[in-house]
Amino acid sequence: MIRRTLASFRHAGRGLRWALASQPNLRVHLSAALVVLVAAIFLGFTAVELSLLVLCVAAVIAAELFNTALEVLIDHAWPQRHPIIGRAKDVSAAAVLLLAIGAAVVGLLLFGRHLFHLA
Repeated sequence: MIRRTLASFRHAGRGLRWALASQPNLRVHLSAALVVLVAAIFLGFTAVELSLLVLCVAAVIAAELFNTALEVLIDHAWPQRHPIIGRAKDVSAAAVLLLAIGAAVVGLLLFGRHLFHLA
């Protein structure tokens, strides 16, 4: 059982390394996340505030990974262009965008409280 669990972690690590190497949007999300988390620590965010940021970061990165997985599968199964396939890819990208906007709003609310001393 431990061997299978370790193998699962290796597979996940391999997938994350591939995604980081091949997906510029994922690198942008991770870079932004690093800046945001360092700034939050520097500004003295509470554990609850930091937890909210970490959850937002994890959700956006997970959504980007799901989007990437969907696109890779679609591109492999249907290499030719098709309007329905394009629509599926667009909707998947829209889900990431919506989550990123939501995370940005959470970040603005939390950082606004610290930077502008809002309640």
